Amino acid sequence: MSAPQRSKVAGFKPVISPPAQTAPPASDASTEQLAAVHDRLASWVTDLTTLQELAERLSGTATLDEALRETLRAGATLVGAQRGLVALEPVDSESPERTIGLGLGRADIGELETVPRNSSSYARILDGLPSVPEPADSVRARDPGGTPDEDADLGSGRGEDRGYPEITHPDIATDDTLDPRHREVAARLGYAASYATRIATAEAPRIGAAVWLYDEPAEPTARQRHLLGLYLRCASEQIARHLELARTRADLSALREGLLPSRLPRVPGVAMAVRHLTGPGGGGDWYDALPLPEGALGLSVGGVTGSGPGTVAAMGRLRASLRAYAVMEGEDPVAVLSDLELLLRLTEPARSATALFAYAEPSVRRILLAGAGHCPPLIVGEHRTEYVETTLSAPLGMLACWEAPSVELSLYEGETLLLYSDGLLHRTGEEMDRAFARLHAAAECAPPAVRADPEALVDHVLHTALPAGDTAGSGPGRAGQPGAHGQPGQPGGASEDVVLLAARF
Repeated sequence: MSAPQRSKVAGFKPVISPPAQTAPPASDASTEQLAAVHDRLASWVTDLTTLQELAERLSGTATLDEALRETLRAGATLVGAQRGLVALEPVDSESPERTIGLGLGRADIGELETVPRNSSSYARILDGLPSVPEPADSVRARDPGGTPDEDADLGSGRGEDRGYPEITHPDIATDDTLDPRHREVAARLGYAASYATRIATAEAPRIGAAVWLYDEPAEPTARQRHLLGLYLRCASEQIARHLELARTRADLSALREGLLPSRLPRVPGVAMAVRHLTGPGGGGDWYDALPLPEGALGLSVGGVTGSGPGTVAAMGRLRASLRAYAVMEGEDPVAVLSDLELLLRLTEPARSATALFAYAEPSVRRILLAGAGHCPPLIVGEHRTEYVETTLSAPLGMLACWEAPSVELSLYEGETLLLYSDGLLHRTGEEMDRAFARLHAAAECAPPAVRADPEALVDHVLHTALPAGDTAGSGPGRAGQPGAHGQPGQPGGASEDVVLLAARF
């Protein structure tokens, strides 16, 4: 049925009621509420975008130090500070300790470390917040994923249970509860306020602490604390992963160094030196110098394919086996490598390895050597710098039966035989033919005084052939002297080990 129509009256229009679904005009109060909600949503979107950008930059860090510096920069952006300091003091003794500053030099960091630990904010957090007089609002507990809880009581432990501790000094110059040395250092370095908090994860309740410094009296707002807490939750996990990786690399490095000679032997008529640069993945390169009967000397360099603990273990087994074969059949390098080939096929069928073994008679400067897929040695002397022409052969484990003829050399007095791994060529960043030429040129341009000293010669070759900053490594010192181990280098994209062994007759 159709709806009844209103009757029409002359001179009057029927009254039309507004539809039921039409909302009445909004009031000013409703408009303000909508604007406030819009502003809050816009603020949240801005915060999430900022956190996403900072988290992406953090995820791109490749080393522990890079992650710490990025954490400092991001934290300074979030809390509006100009400078900062992060100190790592993990509970376990195996993890590395670091102290890195943002906008602070080494002297400034040293100055900050002179502040007594019971007054230094980041040191107090590392030590578990020892009880010292504090202003009522200077210490809070913070949930890393929530808002600050100003009512938490750290002294009773409730703050520790509910979140990470933080220490705020909004005006250091007027804070009489601080140690006078603290105020003196702040005045000398030119910061007026500080904000410190802890770096921790659920699995590692104490990794380190970070403090940000303000040039003027100030303190972060509740919103800034909240954003920093969200960011630090992600940053702490990233730092914890870098620490775990550093521990693994340190353990692997210790294992590898334990499987290699701690020192080079003393052999009459021979002066030796070696350098070993370890890659970040922990490769399987080895070197050895073994005194043999009748005044002979066995020299070997080799490498197992792959990286990681399994490769290092395989390297240790091959090196130990090669030493045994060298004692039994050292005068026949081909027999030594043939035995090593058989052992590798029986015990490590999925692996391959390169090796070079040289049987040397120092009294007459006679050398007999054989190689299996390894780079040819380099002779460096006063009148010549040339590669040894060795027979081309496949690596161990690549053929059903390995055998290649040996090569006999006669060195002049004062000449040096350089044995090296292919990692030395790869780290030059050149193609193989250009890498061989670069290594040859590095040895050839060595001054006469450098050629006469194996220690100086290996350092000269590494610094000349490799890119800048890629020559830090470890290796025993002069023959018969205790090992002189350096810190692992930070190769620029190189991941392979480098071995360089020099024997001057």
